[in-house]
Amino acid sequence: MLSTLMVGWGIATAVLVVLMIYRALLSNHEEDRLFLTAAEAAEEQEQIKLAGKMKSVGRFSLIFGILSGVLMLAIAGMWTYEQIMRPPIA
Repeated sequence: MLSTLMVGWGIATAVLVVLMIYRALLSNHEEDRLFLTAAEAAEEQEQIKLAGKMKSVGRFSLIFGILSGVLMLAIAGMWTYEQIMRPPIA
């Protein structure tokens, strides 16, 4: 059971790392301020789409971050329980 939890934690953490890298790549293209003329309206739409992607990635990052933390606590609890229940060496 412990090894299954460890595999699940590893997968959840790997997905979290990939999401964080993707978010960093997206944020490189995000502008803090846009000064647009009427001819640059397409860039405004691009920034709106980018903001939507950033919000979505942020939501998934939060979910996988919480999942990774809960799995880590479950692994620590199970390991501790196994150590306590192990008979002493005589």
